[in-house]
Amino acid sequence: MIMLKNVRLLDPQTRTDDIRDILISEGKVRKIERELYLDATLMARANGERLKVYDCSGLCAAPGFVDVHVHLREPGFEYKEDIESGARAAAKGGFTTIVAMANTNPPIDTPQRVFEVLKKGRKALINVKTCACITKGMKGEEPADMKELREAGAIGFTDDGRPLLDENLAREVMRYARSIKMPLSFHEEDPKYIKENGINHGYASDEMHIYGSDRMAEISMVARDCKLARETGATISIQHISAKESVELVRKAKKMGLRVFAEATPHHFSLIDKDVIKYGTLAKMNPPLREEEDRMAIIEGLRDGTIDIIATDHAPHSKEEKDRDFVDAPSGIIGLETSFSLGIMNLVKPGYLSLMELINKMSYQPAKLYNMDRGVLREGETADIVVFDVNSEWKYDKSESKSCNSPWLGDTLQGKIVYTICHGNVVYENLN
Repeated sequence: MIMLKNVRLLDPQTRTDDIRDILISEGKVRKIERELYLDATLMARANGERLKVYDCSGLCAAPGFVDVHVHLREPGFEYKEDIESGARAAAKGGFTTIVAMANTNPPIDTPQRVFEVLKKGRKALINVKTCACITKGMKGEEPADMKELREAGAIGFTDDGRPLLDENLAREVMRYARSIKMPLSFHEEDPKYIKENGINHGYASDEMHIYGSDRMAEISMVARDCKLARETGATISIQHISAKESVELVRKAKKMGLRVFAEATPHHFSLIDKDVIKYGTLAKMNPPLREEEDRMAIIEGLRDGTIDIIATDHAPHSKEEKDRDFVDAPSGIIGLETSFSLGIMNLVKPGYLSLMELINKMSYQPAKLYNMDRGVLREGETADIVVFDVNSEWKYDKSESKSCNSPWLGDTLQGKIVYTICHGNVVYENLN
């Protein structure tokens, strides 16, 4: 039995923000009160349990974070990451639930492959869920059997890493996904606007004497899929939104009552294309970092509710891969361990979001989109909790991931995860 004493409880669903004691037993939140020590002592004695008290004065407790966009690289690319190492990195970042993307080798496009990911995920420190492919083999030619994949345990569908270019096929899968009440998530980049991926067509690409990726690659696909969402009534999520025009398209879709959602990554609200000159391949990702106007449009979208979710797009790559020339290096950066701190430093501290709003977009909202019973901190619910010090600094000097492709590695960041609790077990702690 665990008690978190004198902790500032922040629950985005109920909007609770108050100092409380939280009693945890048998994987559940048993009681939340202003003063629980006497009751907790009696309950522990009656149940034959030992009571462990954590003095959380000055700390905050919130629902464990939920990341719906994580590349765990298993099967096929375990030298970059695997389910176990990705889960450790997630726990360090305060996440208690992560959703694996399906672009593995082989792709997650059969029930058996869904079973295998979930089986390995059950051995991890935290909850590991998975999406399955929209199309067979992620080839964009033929729909995967979504109903069977859902029954196997997939919680959503995406061909992330590749756009779904065939409009008729996109319409077909949206109609079917609506019929089985499942969300679709889309990687929005049309390759006809891209010569070299991972860098915005603009200042940085000019400095590197390459063309890069024009913003129309994303805008055109977002426009198409908002139109198709209107036609079909499907629930869709625009992954890792990067352009101001895309944010405006989603805003208009929401005003029309469409079930169009959007994710923003910490790197897209923290960095811009000029940072590629500083960080090189560590700032190469798809879609690319864009201009300051785009970064601020993303922040405004987070502020006004146009963008519902903060998701990391955690994309591990080996040092050898990232040490290649810019054009030849793979796109993507890791983000599970730094997501919360970047939210504190670049959203909360400047006054763009309240702490409650940040937590909402990192827990309750992503869980809600994917119909997961997570993202809340209430009596009777599963004890998936993150405890953090919003003001404390920590040095990001070592990654729990197998990879280290982060522009923030070696930096001192603000907003320290102190405990991550999953199913009532402390799976990560940092008391330094």
